Amino acid sequence: MASLQLIPANAITLRSPEFSDGTGNFRNSVKFITGKKPISLSLAASSQSQEAIPAQSEKPEIELEFIGPKPGNDGSYPVEKAKATSGEKLLRNIMLDNKIELYATYGKVMNCGGGGSCGTCIVEIIDGKDLLNERTNTELRYLKKKPESWRLACQTIVGNKENSGKVAVQRLPQWKK
Repeated sequence: MASLQLIPANAITLRSPEFSDGTGNFRNSVKFITGKKPISLSLAASSQSQEAIPAQSEKPEIELEFIGPKPGNDGSYPVEKAKATSGEKLLRNIMLDNKIELYATYGKVMNCGGGGSCGTCIVEIIDGKDLLNERTNTELRYLKKKPESWRLACQTIVGNKENSGKVAVQRLPQWKK
């Protein structure tokens, strides 16, 4: 850490950081001179105290795998991957942010923009259903004759801000044969 010293002529000087003397203590001081009275500020940090303080836990992440609707030339289905912070985004937004195809041709032109009123963003949850929110009333209305694993991406929240794990999503399940 460098110390900063302000002097009346508005010149700034930087001093190289002081390193630990082996006890784990680091000291730097900053002197502010305002008007006639200098103000001195001393900052100290101990590497021992920083180890004792647990680091703020990172927000849990959900790993997503998006499986293509049709197999490639080699017979395997293409897979695209993305990550999202648990509980912060809808599946639709994650797919669009990562440029992962969500809509069939008709849906590209006629989708409702994520309002849950068209049913064109259907996906199938292959794995990780427990990491998603329950089906919404909108989904129950649009998907009542569809398999339980089918969801509307615009209504599906990925994670609950506490869980982490992996979700496998089949894109455009209506194309699957």
